[in-house]
Amino acid sequence: MDSPLSPSSARKEAGMFLTLIVLLSGRSQRAMAGQSPQDVECILFNDEYLTCTWGSKETLTANYSLYYWYIPPRDENHTAAEECKRYLQEGGINTGCWFNHNEIIQFRPFYIHVNASHGGRSLVIPTKVMKLQDLVKPAPPVNLTIQNLSNNQLQLTWDSIYAKPHCLEYAVKYRSNQDTSWTEHLVSGKIFSFPSVDYEKYYTFYVKSKINQYCGTTQLWSEWSVPVFWGNNATDKGPAEEQAPWFWIHVVLPTASLMLFLVLVILLIRMERVWIILMPRIPNPSKNFDELFNTHQGNFPEWAGVSKDVVESLKPNYSESFCYVSELPPKEGSTPLWEKPRAPLGRSPASSSSPGLSLFKNSYVGV
Repeated sequence: MDSPLSPSSARKEAGMFLTLIVLLSGRSQRAMAGQSPQDVECILFNDEYLTCTWGSKETLTANYSLYYWYIPPRDENHTAAEECKRYLQEGGINTGCWFNHNEIIQFRPFYIHVNASHGGRSLVIPTKVMKLQDLVKPAPPVNLTIQNLSNNQLQLTWDSIYAKPHCLEYAVKYRSNQDTSWTEHLVSGKIFSFPSVDYEKYYTFYVKSKINQYCGTTQLWSEWSVPVFWGNNATDKGPAEEQAPWFWIHVVLPTASLMLFLVLVILLIRMERVWIILMPRIPNPSKNFDELFNTHQGNFPEWAGVSKDVVESLKPNYSESFCYVSELPPKEGSTPLWEKPRAPLGRSPASSSSPGLSLFKNSYVGV
């Protein structure tokens, strides 16, 4: 049988039990806090639209709803809180709200309340009051232009698409290709004078803007503008990160592609002439004599262009008589010369022959 606890031991065990309950309660509250976003961030972009965000799908476990109102109300038809009409979502989870220009009122308190229900519990982001004129983020400046003034001075000017340019102040940053850090200046107007430049350097300029103290209290700067360049060989010098890739993509490449296309078209049009130059045809000599045989019927002097007088002078101008040869038959009773006996030596043939007998068998008659 167990002995009863002493009063001191009972108090010690009760203290430990209460401590365990407090620790478990604190862990549960921290888990609830981890499931619920702690704040809402709103930005008014260039006085055109407003976005209020409270997290992402990786950090949210429930779909939150946003309610907003103005004090005093916008008008008699909007006296109560209204729910967001256009939610921003990620994977089907509400992560923010988008307001158009007609739903925005500056210089009047703007209240928002965000809540959700998850697992039978209510998740609430505390109600927040804002002044929208202090949440304006203007668009970056445009049309940056550099003019070269006398005495080695530059003048940089730009424009703004913000509806109230008198409410803006600007910051200009620049550096040369020999500098390692940027130099930044605050400017009240849309003009900046660079006192002295080195013509052997290559400069890069950026401009950004924000609402000035007369139209609001904000630290929201616009994005930096598209850079503008000035200096010696400004088109092909300077750090690689300062070059504008959009210039090469949208200007140089299309121009080069168009020129290449035109060259190909010209080559296709003149392909026959190019082919003749590269691979000349072998001449056919028969074509050169077509006129000799077809037109002049093989008359070479006529084809060669020789005059008739020359042709006539080359013809012979004399004639020759013909000579006829015949054989006379032998007379009766005569013996041919080749059949008679040979005469003895010392005697002439004339003495041994009969008078009147011819020594020759054939007779020749000439003219």
